Amino acid sequence: MIKVLGIGDNVCDKYLHTKTIYPGGNALNVAVFAKVMGAEAAYLGTFGDDEVGEHVYTVVKSLGLDLSHCRMEKGPNGCARVQLVDGDRVFLEGNHGGISREKPPVLTHLDELYISKYDLIHTSIHSFMEKELPVMSRAGKFVSMDFSNRYDQEYLKNCCPYIDCGEISCGDMEEDEIKETMLQMMEYGCRHMVIATRGSKGSMLLADGTFYEQSPCLVKAKDTMGAGDSFIASFLVHYLEGAGDAVDFSQGSGSRGTVTAQVYKDYLIKTSLYRAAVFSAGQCQRDGSFGFGKVVELSEEDLAIMSHTK
Repeated sequence: MIKVLGIGDNVCDKYLHTKTIYPGGNALNVAVFAKVMGAEAAYLGTFGDDEVGEHVYTVVKSLGLDLSHCRMEKGPNGCARVQLVDGDRVFLEGNHGGISREKPPVLTHLDELYISKYDLIHTSIHSFMEKELPVMSRAGKFVSMDFSNRYDQEYLKNCCPYIDCGEISCGDMEEDEIKETMLQMMEYGCRHMVIATRGSKGSMLLADGTFYEQSPCLVKAKDTMGAGDSFIASFLVHYLEGAGDAVDFSQGSGSRGTVTAQVYKDYLIKTSLYRAAVFSAGQCQRDGSFGFGKVVELSEEDLAIMSHTK
């Protein structure tokens, strides 16, 4: 199984209606989901010294992820306030990444050596790690970055040359607009593929000039938090696990079955998309991104925000 490293954001999602905090954050989620699937996984990011940061760190450590290159800083951990409406998450006011935004990791030579040991490096637009992308690109074998739906063209131009796979969230975009954005990301320098997650509309992928589509595995969702992250993690783990097996058979081998790397890769993409859809659906059956909720007292600010949203 491949080795996966998430670099960047971690947060706690604070569910106001249940007074419960759940660990999350795109970069952390991808690493955790990879671990759930059996990969060797690690996380590199900044934790705050408050109750939220302690909870996230303790949970992730208990799951067996390597945290040896994380930073601990004085200040509030990232925290996002959430309400659930019919199983879908509605984000309210948060602290915009907390200490991770103020003091994201500055990667050292030792970090670079550490990164080089992993097969998949994943970061995100929420990680505030743009200045470190050249280091990740130089050290990492395959670099993935989630742009969510918060990117603009200039941001894509600056980031895409350093990544192998880019992901965008585009449930509200028209299909032609999605395809145009995916093509632009490849033109800007994204080296391998682009994935577009569309919620209940499924997903799209662009690789080698070919568009692929995958229907969602629809279920009655308990909570959709982290569903897109679990899709990305599952696809990349399964795809990269099999990509190293792609070879063209020698002449004289015959033509029965699969004998070319391109045909095998096409099959691998389709099966990895299928497995990602199934895995993502399963994650919608639990609270939070990957569970491990902790009941907390709501602050006066929490109560004020709740009263304004009723």
